[in-house]
Amino acid sequence: MFAVAPMMDWTDRHCRAFHRQLSANALLYTEMVTADAVLHGDQDKLLGFDGIEHPIALQLGGSEPEKLFRAAKIGAAYGYDEINLNVGCPSDRVQSGRFGACLMREPELVGELVQAMGEGAPGVRISVKSRIGVDEQDPREALFTLVDQSVKAGCRHFTVHARKAWLKGLSPRENRDIPPLDYRLVHELKAARPDLRIWLNGGISDVRHGLSVLEGLDGMMLGRAAYQTPSCLLEVDPALYGVAALNAGPVEAVKAHLSYLAQRLSVGTPLHAMTRHMLGLFHGRPGGRAWRRILTVEGVKRGAGLEVVQTALAAISDSRAVAP
Repeated sequence: MFAVAPMMDWTDRHCRAFHRQLSANALLYTEMVTADAVLHGDQDKLLGFDGIEHPIALQLGGSEPEKLFRAAKIGAAYGYDEINLNVGCPSDRVQSGRFGACLMREPELVGELVQAMGEGAPGVRISVKSRIGVDEQDPREALFTLVDQSVKAGCRHFTVHARKAWLKGLSPRENRDIPPLDYRLVHELKAARPDLRIWLNGGISDVRHGLSVLEGLDGMMLGRAAYQTPSCLLEVDPALYGVAALNAGPVEAVKAHLSYLAQRLSVGTPLHAMTRHMLGLFHGRPGGRAWRRILTVEGVKRGAGLEVVQTALAAISDSRAVAP
């Protein structure tokens, strides 16, 4: 019912391990990994994850069925719960590789890619994340055609970013905000294809906002808000899964996360590589600025350890004590 979106340079394994302390049930995504990178790169670095991250999805990018077959097979061997095809990223680099949002123009190829991934990872859920169209495409025709071709190939799970992507004229950043949202079209898709699982993405500010626009869809995906103000993830389990949050609040979540930080520090992971994902946890709360300052300034120093996080937590406690 809820997922944190795949975000380049953000949703790495340390981000996901931290987010897991905020929700036991959210589906967590890797950053997008190209099929070529999986086949020729450092697989453990690209695909490795901690067992606490389940449920976890691997997002792949590519446009060659044979390569995606092999990449999906490797991903399945790593134990991912879902493997997702990126048909939504509008960046120039992605377009030059003929994948991401530009595949909206090639729905038959998308079907071939989905089929190849399913054959490479039998028993693993295959999903597609897309836009509603690109450039001058008619959104309804583009979205429905893409979905129907993917369904023929065996896919039943779709996450739709309810905006067009303008591949010419807008930057990737502008494509996240400028094209207007069309939630209505995503609801039309669900009404017309009720047997499919349709998740909504795009413009959702927090869990409560997501619930207000979900209206019969199967789930929501939160992107930047989940990363920049991660405490909102504490609402996921009670609001969407009917169970208590894994940790009672952000302080408790940090304390629970210390064992992961300690384990990773012991194998040489720099503290700042992990705490950079935690900077926004106390955004708008007493002590939030001190928290960010301590982690930012002290966390990057050579040999920085758990004491930095504990000092930052103490700043939160001190701020609470003097708050009116």
